[in-house]
Amino acid sequence: MDTVGKDLSGLIFCDLFAGTGVVGRNFKPLVKQVVANDVEYYSYILIRNYIGNYKVLNSEKQLEILNNLKGVEGFIFQNYCENGEEGRLYFSSENGKKIDAIRQQIETWNRKGEITKDAYYFLIASLLESADKVANTASVYGAYLKKLKKTAQKSLVLKPAEFTPTKKSHHVYNEDSNVLIKKIKGDILYLDPPYNARQYGSNYHLLNTIAKYDTFLPKGKTGLRNYYKSSYCKKNEVKKSFEELIKNANFKHIFMSYNNEGLMSENEVRTIMSTYGKYSLKTTNYQRFKADKTENRKHKATSTVEYLHILEKHE
Repeated sequence: MDTVGKDLSGLIFCDLFAGTGVVGRNFKPLVKQVVANDVEYYSYILIRNYIGNYKVLNSEKQLEILNNLKGVEGFIFQNYCENGEEGRLYFSSENGKKIDAIRQQIETWNRKGEITKDAYYFLIASLLESADKVANTASVYGAYLKKLKKTAQKSLVLKPAEFTPTKKSHHVYNEDSNVLIKKIKGDILYLDPPYNARQYGSNYHLLNTIAKYDTFLPKGKTGLRNYYKSSYCKKNEVKKSFEELIKNANFKHIFMSYNNEGLMSENEVRTIMSTYGKYSLKTTNYQRFKADKTENRKHKATSTVEYLHILEKHE
């Protein structure tokens, strides 16, 4: 971060497309405040825990109770599991029932006011991450495997989604980035938007369903729910949305991670950003492997160029 100096302790850092919140987590102990946002609800749960939670929680007792629950045949089991009504194979029968039992208990505690909001998000985040470890997928939830792989045959164990405590509080949102950008301000804005046409809502629909635990009619072979469609995944809309975002950003330093497979070219990003201030670019080459490494398939390595677009915005 030679652009902004070494001492970040007085700065507000914003991660606008936060995903699982890894970047914000790294900055959380270093800055005055983190602002984190993601439009996907499962991501919001994760960042609400990892970024939003800043005071130490004592949730060992709840974790123990949840880990010892007897499984129930709920919405996840019926629609997404081995031996469920729909025949989808995202989870083993045992793990599906356990997900239902844990999620229902967390909701009961929350409804009765027996846990704090901080604990509520911590426990759901813990469930999302623990469930993901035993999911029967190649990586995302766009499809499930035909047979239960080894990791999916293991029993789900609810492990705590440990976060870093800090002295100061942070802000977490679940909004469209282009709407939120008009309401916030800070010093450093980090952007890691979707770069291709694959919508996150379809790739991670089941995590959203566990997170929301609502009732709907799952669609098609994969049991999709209605999902948010980002303009950053649409070739004919992405440039307009990106320019609006940069124009409305009330941040001096803007960094965007993007790569050479993105819907916007390096030159298109440069043209838009340089309109609003002093622009520079850093590039990194790395090898990317396609498919799931745990399934012993042959992998094809492709070279990808990662761009870090940097803008020091005019006053």
